[in-house]
Amino acid sequence: MTTSFSIAIDHATLVGDRREGMGVPLMLVHGFGGSRHDWQPVVEALPSTLPLVTFDQRNFGQSTGDAGTAFSHAGDLLALMDALEIELADLCGMSLGGATVLNFALSYPQRVRRLILVSPLIVGWSWSDDWIERWKAIGRKARAGDLDAARELWWQHPLFAAARSCPNACLLRTSITAFHGRQWVQDDQRPELPETERLHTLAPPTLLLTGALDTLDFRLIADVIAASSAQVERIDFADAGHLLNLEKPGELAAQIARFVR
Repeated sequence: MTTSFSIAIDHATLVGDRREGMGVPLMLVHGFGGSRHDWQPVVEALPSTLPLVTFDQRNFGQSTGDAGTAFSHAGDLLALMDALEIELADLCGMSLGGATVLNFALSYPQRVRRLILVSPLIVGWSWSDDWIERWKAIGRKARAGDLDAARELWWQHPLFAAARSCPNACLLRTSITAFHGRQWVQDDQRPELPETERLHTLAPPTLLLTGALDTLDFRLIADVIAASSAQVERIDFADAGHLLNLEKPGELAAQIARFVR
């Protein structure tokens, strides 16, 4: 049985869905500009008996937060787990969600049984000049009030090159169209030290799932994570890009199910 929830935490409200099942719950955390619905193709392929929690991160999807209030997504995840009375979870994060669960696992390892990183971002990463210039161009459009143009630049970003031609491309287009774009104008995430300084302390067994066609920044991030801890098992899909949840949902679900089983 799946039920929806709306939980008030510090200066925010997090909205999500919880599916009951036997064992340690798996929490799925979406990427930038998306929502919990981005996981739907994967959820449909996961075992129906696996307990799941999907939720919209602060200021994405249906979740909200007070403007100007500094926060961390990992702190929100801790508050959500406490509110849902989840003492221990398997965590799976995609892109920005990967940064969220990695940051959480490094800060609260006792709350994580197994960690799954899908094309992960990393807190405090030093981006390439190409990434920065593209991000600035999107931000300029958003700050000028031309959100349609900003969304089009995001849709055309090299990050989504492989996803734009996959069968689930319409889901990506729908997700981008629904994104309000506030974080392109102002992001209230609390500044943190680069995560690379403590990756060697990663404790939970970790599965790193990547696409060989992903952009250079994300390829380098994955290489750094894989080289930093003996806890990391890496699987690299030769014919996939960044959005494995849309490009390879069945294969992604199979690897997740194997790892948490």
